[in-house]
Amino acid sequence: MIATSINVTKIDKSAIKEHKSGGKYLALTLMENKNGTDQYGNDGYVVQDIGKARREAGERGPIIGNWKHVGGFTKRPTVPQQQAPAKSDWDTEDNSEIPF
Repeated sequence: MIATSINVTKIDKSAIKEHKSGGKYLALTLMENKNGTDQYGNDGYVVQDIGKARREAGERGPIIGNWKHVGGFTKRPTVPQQQAPAKSDWDTEDNSEIPF
């Protein structure tokens, strides 16, 4: 589980998007700290997404808070990678029903 805390006074309100349903959405990105957990126990920070056009113009979204792992997994679990079958296994398979 990840807990976040944001400073709402730092939100760039011009980047809040209104949905056709009437809801208003704030896009956020969670970034990991480069040097791991900081002195306050935070594993990363929260950046407001300001949109592609503004990013491409060189603008950066404001850092509006922090996040940390709490309970559950302390770090992202690793998924074991499956080993690819040997080439001879590929040669003997019937791939005639693959839809692409």
